[in-house]
Amino acid sequence: MHARTLDVFPWLSLVATALTVIIAGAARGRFYAVFVGFLLTIHSLVATTLARHVGALLPAYGVLHALVFINFLMLARPALRPAWYRATVSVPASYFAASTFLAIPWAIAAGLGLTPHAFGIPFGLAAMGLVQSLRHRFEERDVALDGTSTDRLARHPHGETRVARPLRVVQLTDPHLGPFMSEARLRRIAERAVKADPDIVLLTGDFLTMESHGARVALARGLAPLAALKGRVFACRGNHDHEAPDTVADALADIGATLLIDDARTLETEAGPVQIVGIDFHFRERARKTIAACEKHPRIEGALRIVMLHDPGAFVHVPDGEADLVFSGHTHGGQLGLVGIGLPYTVVSAFSKVPDHGLWALGRNRLYVHRGTGHYGFPLRIGVPGEESLVRVHRHG
Repeated sequence: MHARTLDVFPWLSLVATALTVIIAGAARGRFYAVFVGFLLTIHSLVATTLARHVGALLPAYGVLHALVFINFLMLARPALRPAWYRATVSVPASYFAASTFLAIPWAIAAGLGLTPHAFGIPFGLAAMGLVQSLRHRFEERDVALDGTSTDRLARHPHGETRVARPLRVVQLTDPHLGPFMSEARLRRIAERAVKADPDIVLLTGDFLTMESHGARVALARGLAPLAALKGRVFACRGNHDHEAPDTVADALADIGATLLIDDARTLETEAGPVQIVGIDFHFRERARKTIAACEKHPRIEGALRIVMLHDPGAFVHVPDGEADLVFSGHTHGGQLGLVGIGLPYTVVSAFSKVPDHGLWALGRNRLYVHRGTGHYGFPLRIGVPGEESLVRVHRHG
């Protein structure tokens, strides 16, 4: 029976992949079909190659494999799913899909006729990532704006300067309402943000996943506790917010947040006046549009100037001296890396020059990259926990 199952496993995977792609294309169009086809082809090749090495775990292995197809099929109809579905389909499918992608080197070895020794490692790493994807702790940190200038983009120390009354900032970014970020979880995060008693709350984009494009009410309910901080909540848009801009704008309006689309506001705080510039996510001409937004809203003398910029990759386009501190997200902290064990290295830093997490500097400008409250894209966080934090900003002089 075991041998027969192994013989039909590749064929069942092939048929399931084809059917999922066809249905996905019919329901959501060619782009989604190509996306699903690419991911499922890789997933199925790895899962099929390693199936002969899982032994008595084959039945459970087969069930998890099937859940991956069910998950992608259901994504053809965007909708927030109930808790039971997330627990029995979305989360296990995400775990198994992440495991197989991590197991690609072992699958290549098996495909070459070698024994894939210790191929449980990627599945163990994904299990650890699953825990990190579902929980994180609240953090507090200090950032000192020392007024120095750097000649290149680089990580920057948080500094030792302290003032009697720093600006207290809570940033929420990349919640990605969906399988790993329920309305209830988002609400608990918002409640903790209010409890921290910040001077300002910055929402730096990517509120949704493809499941939540129409979930205005759920997003507003999740963020509802922030309504208690009237006049202190500001938002900018991320790339995924352009997929359902009305859903995002209406939900933010429901909680009284100020959405800044290449716009600015100034407010008085106990730490002094603060000017907040919100730059939209621009898919094209980012440099020109980033510069234009800064020029449209010049510095106000005496005010701490904060810029919200979802993508830290655009930080290099902010003119020198135009931002005391930029707050970004987008990278999910790198999502795969060694941050959880105290090392700064991530997949993002290994393969690009985009700032992935923490404090960075270029010229006189400073950038804080939040690791993200949720995640999207790659199924799990692995080695890079999500972030909830209060940042105390100490301004030099």
